[in-house]
Amino acid sequence: MLSVLANRTYRHLFLAQVIALIGTGLATVALGLLAYDIAGGNAGAVLGTALAIKMVAYIGVAPVAGAFANRVPRRALLVAMDVIRAGVALCLPFVDQVWQVYVLIFVLQSASAAFTPTFQATIPDVLPDERDYTRALSLSRLAYDMETLTSPILAAGLLTLISYHWLFSGTAIGFAASALLVVSTVLPRPQPVKDEGGIYDKTTRGIRIYLKTPRLRGLLALTLAAAAASAMVIVNTVVIVRGLGLSQRDVALTLAAFGGGSITAALTLPKILDRVSDRRVMLIAASIMALALAGLAVAARVMPPGSDYWHVLITGWIVLGLAYSASVTPSGRLLRRSANAEDRPALFAAQFALSHVCWLIAYPLVGQVGAHVNMAAAFAAMAILAAIGVIAAARLWPAEDPARIEHSHGDDDVGPEHRKLHADGGHDFVIDRQHTRWPSR
Repeated sequence: MLSVLANRTYRHLFLAQVIALIGTGLATVALGLLAYDIAGGNAGAVLGTALAIKMVAYIGVAPVAGAFANRVPRRALLVAMDVIRAGVALCLPFVDQVWQVYVLIFVLQSASAAFTPTFQATIPDVLPDERDYTRALSLSRLAYDMETLTSPILAAGLLTLISYHWLFSGTAIGFAASALLVVSTVLPRPQPVKDEGGIYDKTTRGIRIYLKTPRLRGLLALTLAAAAASAMVIVNTVVIVRGLGLSQRDVALTLAAFGGGSITAALTLPKILDRVSDRRVMLIAASIMALALAGLAVAARVMPPGSDYWHVLITGWIVLGLAYSASVTPSGRLLRRSANAEDRPALFAAQFALSHVCWLIAYPLVGQVGAHVNMAAAFAAMAILAAIGVIAAARLWPAEDPARIEHSHGDDDVGPEHRKLHADGGHDFVIDRQHTRWPSR
């Protein structure tokens, strides 16, 4: 899997991603402490609103950024977004009003909503070989998982020496280092795009392509299943573990179980995907998530609170981590196969926005059910949500789904650029037979 790091451009981009993720993790810890300083007992409400603002920024800004990502130099866009994020991080220690937190979080997450899909859409151009790209996806998943494990530990160590305000400086340094690494690369030039249609056509193009592609509709349904599992872990781990009378250290260990499962899957997936289809791997993984959530619902209902239940919970979190990573890691391969190079930023932005709609559904639902009913009901609700995603994906994503098949589009397709064979890495092929087709504008 590490062989792809021999590519200098990808190596620098991967390091930029890792450093920016560590900075973001430090900011997450510092933001919680800042919210408590400002709002005291209402810190939870402040953080909840900040999370909602994050989702709104992701859903609203990503499609707009994706529409124009191929109309500006990608390197300049990525660097500009890193600079904006570093500037916001430097401003956060000086705020003393809740509304200031909300404004800065919106700016920060809007920059992230422009950076992330553009970054993701660049990697297939840097690594055109699908085997290399698959390994890059696993490395990216591994980076996200390692961040969830290492950032809190790093923050805890730093907080023994410095005030939490300085953690924001660490975040700014991370974004600045990310920008310098991006500057040091030579990125492939985006394909020229014919300037067709108005703002609406440009900003909705990626979503329209996405929703007209059967395999991507299946991907969206699987994303809903993944959101159900991860929302249960993120929102209710601390509530469950602390409710058992266990310590903050035990909360960290429980979260580490989920991250450890996810890391294990990320390390093993490249070899599995060389032999097994994406559809089968992702459907099996999502089915395991639904079954694991259902089993944990039964355990929460029948088992008395205590160490035995905690051990069951940790086992369940490991299983959920394994299945979660296996269900989301191949998504980049599907997006890559379903678009021309010039459409990739718009399509990755559509996935970024639509996936966060799934989290926007799952987060409040699991929180409200857990708070107003009980944890068994929260597990059951997420199991049902995951099962809905699995069933929908199995119906929407055809079992006979060749990666590439020759086809032609008529005059009523998205644009004339789709009437040709496409080239990738020097090998001619054409994109998904079910890619895009809708009435002419």
